Amino acid sequence: MPASATKPLRVAVLADSDTRWKWGALTANRVAPRDVRLDGFLLRGRATPTARQLGEVGVTADSLREVTAVEFLRAMREESYDLLVLALVGGGVQAMLHGLKRAWEDRPRRPVVVTGYVGVVYEKLADGLLLRHGADLVLANSRQDADRFRAVYEGVGADASSVTEVALPFLGGDSYEGEHEPYTVVFAAQPSVPESRKDRTYLLNRLVEHARRHPEREVLLKLRSKPGEHTTHIEELPYQKLSQRLDLPANFRLVYGHMGEVLDRTDLLVTVSSTAALESLHRRIPTAVLTDLGIRESLGNHHFLGSGCLASWDQLDDGHRPVPDAEWVARQGVASDGSYGTAFDAARARIAKLLDRPGGLPPLTPYYTPVTAPGYLPGILARHHLGPDGTPLPGAPAADKEPGPVRQIVRRAARGAYRHGVQRVAPVIRRMGEL
Repeated sequence: MPASATKPLRVAVLADSDTRWKWGALTANRVAPRDVRLDGFLLRGRATPTARQLGEVGVTADSLREVTAVEFLRAMREESYDLLVLALVGGGVQAMLHGLKRAWEDRPRRPVVVTGYVGVVYEKLADGLLLRHGADLVLANSRQDADRFRAVYEGVGADASSVTEVALPFLGGDSYEGEHEPYTVVFAAQPSVPESRKDRTYLLNRLVEHARRHPEREVLLKLRSKPGEHTTHIEELPYQKLSQRLDLPANFRLVYGHMGEVLDRTDLLVTVSSTAALESLHRRIPTAVLTDLGIRESLGNHHFLGSGCLASWDQLDDGHRPVPDAEWVARQGVASDGSYGTAFDAARARIAKLLDRPGGLPPLTPYYTPVTAPGYLPGILARHHLGPDGTPLPGAPAADKEPGPVRQIVRRAARGAYRHGVQRVAPVIRRMGEL
């Protein structure tokens, strides 16, 4: 066996939020055919994770730095990697695919490029998928998603061979063995589902009321971020602030931390549509997906039709414990049947084959081009300071070296001002517009 086949693979992960960093880094380790050296790149923007968020994610890398899109493309042109995972929103993936195609046009060999989704895909299916087309592997977290993904690509005449079935990379932990002492109910909050103050207040009140009805239980509100921090989605009305107005019972607590550690002590997981439900189902923990606000596409709980998990707070207050449908669970990549250990085998085999391809890999070929989407693609690229051919535009923010102390202070201040505008000013303006 040649030495090149035994040394660690050089892997890069580009992520734009704490959740996507977790997905990207874990995915890289699961799909790589052998040991890796992992370099992390955090795309500078609204949701760039804080040090606290990175620590809570619990994923380590050999190096980690914050970059602009153009700085990242420069690094990919100047450095040599075997595997690249794009853990970005769809538009970011599309921009990077075009930028990388340009950056690598004179290189004899390029990395294998992988992308996918952090969790449940319940909205913008066609839009998000076509923006990801062009990667060597587009990962589908379940059999159901793999079928849907291929149907979308084939429906527009695009190559669907990149679609590769895997499972969610962050599943794990011990299976549920029975009730804890005290019995613990966990509500997994989501930053943007539901959105309105009325609906979020309703859910909070019902959770608090459940704690009052069952003083023998411990009731936890599992939060994703602290006020001022951003995740994959904007949270304009944090539950922390809404809860300050309530008289909270002694058995009710707000908790942060790694979801896996919280699930270790959970007897009933409750959510509207969080991916935490799939983590819970994987471990065979009783899981409830709320119907109180309706079963609606905007809430994402329609994804759980047929799951056996749909329930209301009234039912949960009365002691109902949902029993999941085995056939539904089997199609969702939850792998509660013990098959999780082999869920990434196909992706690993495919990447190994691409890495050994004689003559290297062909250029990246996204479905969207200036010919197929002349009114859509240029705007997506411009948001990342790239021209229609993927070339960085004049004046694009990039640096030849690490920013100095003054520039770092200015960047932090600017990002803080932006987040303040998004979380404080923008909601007020929207509410005024509704008057």
